[in-house]
This record gives sequence, structure tokens and C-alpha cells, in this order.
Amino acid sequence: MPNHLGSETSPYLLQHLDNPVDWYPWGDEALTLARAHNKPILLSVGYSACHWCHVMAHECFEDAQVAAAMNHYFVNIKVDREERPDLDQIYQTAHYMLTQRSGGWPLTLFLTPDQNPFFGGTYFPKTSRHGLPGFLDLLPRVAEAYNTRSADIERQGASLLKSFANLLPSKSVSAPAFSEQPLDQALVELKKRFDPVNGGFGETPKFLHPAELEFCLRRYFAAGDKDAGHMSSHTLQKMAEGGIYDQLGGGFCRYSTDSYWRIPHFEKMLYDNAPLLRLYADAWLATRNPLFERVVEETARWVMREMQPQATESDVTGAGYYSTLDADSENEEGKFYVWDRNEVARLLRPEEYAIVAPYYGLSDDPNFEGKHWNLEITRPIADVVAHAVGVSVEEAQQKLASAREKLLNQRESRVRPGRDEKILTSWNGLMIKGMAHAGRVFRRQDWIRSAARAVDFIRSTLWKNNRLLATYKDGKAHLNAYLDDYAFLLDGLLELMQAEFRRTDLDFAVALADVLLEQFEDQEADGFFFTSHDHEKLIHRPKPSHDDATPSGNGVAASALQRLGHLLGEFRYLQAAERALSLFYPTLLRYPSLCCSLLTTLEQSLFPPTLVILRGQAQALKEWEDALRFVSPYTLVFVLPVELVDLPMSLSKPAGVDNTVNAWVCHGVKCLPAITDVHELLRVCEIHGKIGAPFYN
Repeated sequence: MPNHLGSETSPYLLQHLDNPVDWYPWGDEALTLARAHNKPILLSVGYSACHWCHVMAHECFEDAQVAAAMNHYFVNIKVDREERPDLDQIYQTAHYMLTQRSGGWPLTLFLTPDQNPFFGGTYFPKTSRHGLPGFLDLLPRVAEAYNTRSADIERQGASLLKSFANLLPSKSVSAPAFSEQPLDQALVELKKRFDPVNGGFGETPKFLHPAELEFCLRRYFAAGDKDAGHMSSHTLQKMAEGGIYDQLGGGFCRYSTDSYWRIPHFEKMLYDNAPLLRLYADAWLATRNPLFERVVEETARWVMREMQPQATESDVTGAGYYSTLDADSENEEGKFYVWDRNEVARLLRPEEYAIVAPYYGLSDDPNFEGKHWNLEITRPIADVVAHAVGVSVEEAQQKLASAREKLLNQRESRVRPGRDEKILTSWNGLMIKGMAHAGRVFRRQDWIRSAARAVDFIRSTLWKNNRLLATYKDGKAHLNAYLDDYAFLLDGLLELMQAEFRRTDLDFAVALADVLLEQFEDQEADGFFFTSHDHEKLIHRPKPSHDDATPSGNGVAASALQRLGHLLGEFRYLQAAERALSLFYPTLLRYPSLCCSLLTTLEQSLFPPTLVILRGQAQALKEWEDALRFVSPYTLVFVLPVELVDLPMSLSKPAGVDNTVNAWVCHGVKCLPAITDVHELLRVCEIHGKIGAPFYN
């Protein structure tokens, strides 16, 4: 018999539709059933691209014996962590409290009917293996504990709720005095965690840490900190050369299983690649490294090719970005991406293979499971040429390009990994920012148009009655949106407006900011809750401050409100950001390197961003706009042709005589007289792009 997942939009939930487990989605029906029958809840959280989620599904949830035990003892609820990040945050935290171990996916928790967790873990095999208890043995034992130890479970639940309450930051009686101390301390901590050989932070497995890398790059641009710039650029170089980057198709996988960025966990996530597009574009501005430009080009091409529907003439509502690509194909992780050396040799001409083999490591021993090769750049092209006969660097690059094209075409004939085609508002906000910023740096209108199409799709499909919805799939938009949805989309709109100003985007940004204040700000204790005031009541309502795989919602919300406030001269946005920063400032003092998004808010509070508004005829503005793309990426530049009318007062600056270009430069509440020479504007921007530079009138 089918279970209760048939009307869901999540591809992850639909993967479990034919399980013999009587799965329910999270909702009133399942929760009411658990209370009515006093049955514990088995909560399983995962996502469609998760390798170990698939493994546990095959071993346990597709097994009739295991399913029978689950159905007998529990009300079984399946959750897509990408659609319900509110539940995932709460129960990942609960898992850590219960086990003192970090969680992950699949997350397997057992709850009382009133949603309090009392036991849990992550992946469980059907029978005990590798020190893990067998799921089939575990199920009756957990059910027995629930039925015989109710008093202990109730006491544990009360203690857990108290621990949740203690996680919320406390509002200070007096406003703290902000300083640069957290900025400086964060760099000290990051330098201690930095791998000076391979780049990156922390131990194996090695994650991408885009928030930390962006903070380092900001410190380089703003304060001239060369060590910070090196940590960012060196890491980005090593990642781009490694197997974590798809050397043929573009885009980055989720994390590296080793410290060398060689063998990734092969799933590709939209939320990882979005900030990396911006990072590599900015790192190119800092270094002019051609590898960084190539990574941006290839990753943007991958996004438009595989993660967004192609544009059509009837494309009036735009198109959003898909969520993930699976790690597995044909039930094997990485099978789509790795190579047999003989297959490569057969596909290429001998002179092409002579370049490709040493360049991508095919001349070395297999690096994947002892028999296959995951392509990585093991030698610079100049070193390859040095050992070749009669081949110039230019000829080697041409042969490499033709070989890559052949390999990519061959790979396209393989069975592709699954694609999760749900469209998440929050992750789209991240990619809108990434594509718009990269498009602005490299003057690529197709990338900017891609970002605009995503905004148009969200506005037409996921913006209903002046509120956002969180997810869209197969014609259905649903689920009350979260802090990240509003914050990330507002952040993306501020970037898109600098690449291509559209009045509709400004109106949308203001509407999003207003909902942030109305529905998410804590009016009593400051900061922003992850869920809105009218969201379903859960056992905890977090205010996220730390960055994770995605940046902190409070950090992005506060920094975006700051920039919008400076742009419009709207003090209520600036004040809300200041209140959030005050609330989390003690956290910044204790754990600065874990809160890099909030550090951006602190930096902007101490040193307001430089704002440049260009007014003039559209054609004349292009020269100025093109020149400004090489200034600090954290200078805000808005290009407003004189044809734009009815602008807010702060943007309605006059053009020059005969509509020649005027540049208006502001820094916080201080503004310079109109600048009429592009070289003078560049000089001013170079001076004021540095932290603490005096702002001359």
C-alpha cells in the first residue's frame, strides 16, 4: 500500500513513496496520530543528493522486516532538510545535546508525541556493523524504553527544553561599544586553523568554508592584510586545481574526503557554488589569476546548463535555479565523474593524451578506490610542456582544450546523477547574488540575465500576498518562508541592482526588508528569529548567529539591511541591523571566526560602505561603469540612467550639463560634491575603499 507521501513536492520524500514504511510528512495528521495513540515518533531527516541517506533507505526502509517493526512501534515521519530547515536545525542541535556528537544526514531521532527527542543517531545499518547498532534490534528497544521509562524521558525532555532556551542570546542592559577586536581576533583564529600547504581550514573531511574565505578577502581589500588575502587566494587555487572541482563540467562538490581537495563527496549543491562564484570573481580582481577567471566561466556555464531551465521566447515569468545534483549514479558514488585511464587514451589522439595524462594525474597511480582516476590538476601546464618535445605552452593549451571537450562529450553519454529540481527561495537568493556579481565583474550580460530570470520567477511564483514561500516544484509553491529566504534574496537583489538596475527589484527589496522587520525581528530582545511570528509552533525558535554550510541568517539580514538603509537613507533598517549586532556582539567577542557573516555587519557598522551613484545618459554611463568594476568589490555602485524617473529621493541625483555623467559618492551620512571626471572618481574610490580612510569634502 502507498504511504502518505504521494502529495509531496520534495523529490527526497517522493523517493520513499514506495517504501513499505508507512511514512508521513511532518504535519498535523502525523502529530495528531502520535498523540491519539501515545506512540513515539521516528523522525528521519535527509535530502535527495545524500549518499548515506540512500544507503540507509536501501538497507532499512526498503526492507519489509524493518518496515514492519517501524510501522508497529512508531509513527514514522520523513523530512526533507532542504524544505524544512527549521526542523533540521532544531533536531540536529537536539542530537548533539543527546549524544555529544555532531550530527549529519540521515538524521534519525525518536520523539515523544509532543515532539521532544529522547534518543537518536544518524545512519544505522539493518544489522550491527562497524560498531553501529543494528536498526532492527534497536527499534523494539527504543519502543520499550518509551513505554517503561516515561518519567525519565519526561525529565530529560524538560532539561532539553531548558538547554534550548539557554542557547538564545541575552540582550545587554547597556549597548556595547563596538570595536575592531572581533575582526582582528577572527583572523588570529583562522590563521591557527589554516592549512598552509593545501589551503582550507580544519581537518579532514575538508569543507569549503566560503564565509571564512570571503571574510579573509574582505580584510585584504579593506585593510590591506596580505596574510588574509593569501589564506583566501591560496585556498581557492588549491580547490580549483583539486578533484573537488569538476575539471570538465565546472562547479564544486560539497566537501573533500581528504586534506588535498582530491576526492570529493560528489554531490553538487547550489548553495556551495553560489558564494564561490562571487569569491572567485573577487579573487580574480585581487590577483588577476587566469585560473580564477576560468573557474568562474565554467561554473557559471554549468549553472546555466544544468541548474536552470533554458530561456525561451515565451519566458515571461523567468526560471529559478534547481537545488542539487546527486553524488550517485547507477547506485555508485562518483561513477559519473571518474575515469579509466584506457578509456581516456582511446578517446584522445596520442598528442592530446600526452598533455592530459600528466596534467590531470593519469600518469600517476589511481586516486579513486585504487582503480579509477578523479581528474585533478597535478602539474602546471608549463611543467607538462617542459617535459614534452616540440610543444609550446599555447599548443599544449589548445590540445588540452580539445581533449577536455571530447571527454566532456563522452561523459554526457553516461547515466547522469539525479537532479533535485525543487526551487528553494533561499538558495536562489545566494545564486542570484553569485551570478549577478560575477556578471558585473566580467561584463557578462548572460549571467546577469540568468540572475534576473531567477528573481522574476520568485516574484511571480513564490511571492504571494506580500509574503514569500520557501519552495516550488511541479507547479506547487508552498511552505512558509524562513529568515534565510528573506535575507538571502534581499542580499541577492542588492547585488543584481548593481549589475542591472530595475525599479521593480528595488520595490521588491523594500517589501522583503519590511517583512523581515515585521515578522522576524524580536521586538523585545532584538535579533531575528529563524521562523516568522506566525510560523507553526515548534519546541524551539532559534536565532542563528554562526555560519554553517550557508551563512548566518542574522548576519546576512543585518548586513543587507545596512546596505539598503544607506542606499535609501532609511534609518529604521540601519537601526534594526544595529540592534541585531548589539545582541550578538558578545558572541562575536567569544567566537568571532565562527560568525564571519556577522563580522561583515560589524565592519560595515564601524566603517560604512562607500556608495557611488552614477547619473547620465545610458550610453555615456557604460565607460564609467566599466572602469568601476576594478575597484573594491565592496564599494556599492548603482548606475541610474536619466531615463529612470520617480526614484527615491536618495537616488534621484541630477546628471551633469546636457545629461553628461555625474558621480555622487557617499560614505555613511557624508557625501562629496558631484564628480565629473572618471579618473577622479577612480582616485576617490581607491582612497575610500580602504578601512579607516578619511572622507574628504
